[in-house]
Order: sequence, then C-alpha cells, then structure tokens
Amino acid sequence: MRQPAGLPSEDEIRAAARQFVRKISGFQKPSRNHEAAFQSAIEEIAGASRKLLDALPPAKTAPSPPVAETTP
Repeated sequence: MRQPAGLPSEDEIRAAARQFVRKISGFQKPSRNHEAAFQSAIEEIAGASRKLLDALPPAKTAPSPPVAETTP
C-alpha cells in the first residue's frame, strides 16, 4: 500500500483491514452475532495500519533497470 505517489486513502486502508479480518476470521460476511466484533477488529487494524504508515518514511521509487547498449 505504500507507494511513492503518496499514502493510501482511509478507504483503501479500511478495505485492506476488512480483507485481513475476513482472511483471519474465515467469514466473508459475519452473522449478526459476530458483526460487532468484526467491525471492531476492522477499526483497530485500520488504526494500527494508519499509525504505521504515518511513522514510515516516504516510499522511494524503484531504480530503473540499466539499459543494455547495443553495438551495430
């Protein structure tokens, strides 16, 4: 998610947190009984992710590969 062009949006961070919670919980969509726990986990993970991204230095662009010279 860390790109040279800038930090991800809050929506992108929440989407990644939701994907992580789905993966860990095994639920694509939780039942009503589990919805509060599911949403709480998304909020906590999104917050921790934003804190981490804010603490990291900006991402650098990857160096371009060297161009091979050809001789005629």
